Amino acid sequence: MKSDPIRVLLVDNHPIVRAGIRTELEAIPSVKLVGEANDGRAALAFLRSQPVDVVFMDISMPGLNGIEATLRITQEFPNTRVVILSRHENEHYLWHALKAGAVGYLLKGAALVELRPALRVVLDGEIYFSRALSTKLTKKLLSQKITHSRSPLDQLSSRQREILQLVAEGKNAKEIGLILKLSHKTVEYHRVQLMERLGIYNLPGLVRFALRSGVIAPET
Repeated sequence: MKSDPIRVLLVDNHPIVRAGIRTELEAIPSVKLVGEANDGRAALAFLRSQPVDVVFMDISMPGLNGIEATLRITQEFPNTRVVILSRHENEHYLWHALKAGAVGYLLKGAALVELRPALRVVLDGEIYFSRALSTKLTKKLLSQKITHSRSPLDQLSSRQREILQLVAEGKNAKEIGLILKLSHKTVEYHRVQLMERLGIYNLPGLVRFALRSGVIAPET
């Protein structure tokens, strides 16, 4: 691990979860927790204000979820490593996280125990999976049960996925326009386009799709 302090940003919309991880991070001598954020958009704003070495990123957050935030971070800040924090053991979430550029996938149930090894591994340029998840994936690989089918989400642009999340969270076109700084017509255009690409033409259908695809969490 590097000799300079490791600058870490913690992103999670659950204060209790953040508190537990914060305590563990602050107990690591080589780590400097430089900030916290409660959603993906706030994380991006923080990164634009100062450099960060590692981001621990919750996967399910309102407004801008961890996968979309990770995609933007890895594109805009290629030297920043993102480790996903998730309660989901399904490989569906893992593949999307890796495709977005994440270098680690840490299950929340094991996060306090695995923070240190995860940091060591990703700073050495490797990819870290939670031990329980690694075991599960290995068994699936050995039994050849892992599929790599193209997700319907891949048909959508990053902007369309962002609007899908906000629509599924109950935001109307005006509210989405204010959040994304887009005109009402532009929001409507993207909404129509994403509906056509998905073949879904009503709000309940979009919400169900967003839930199944992990764009929003059931508790959101």
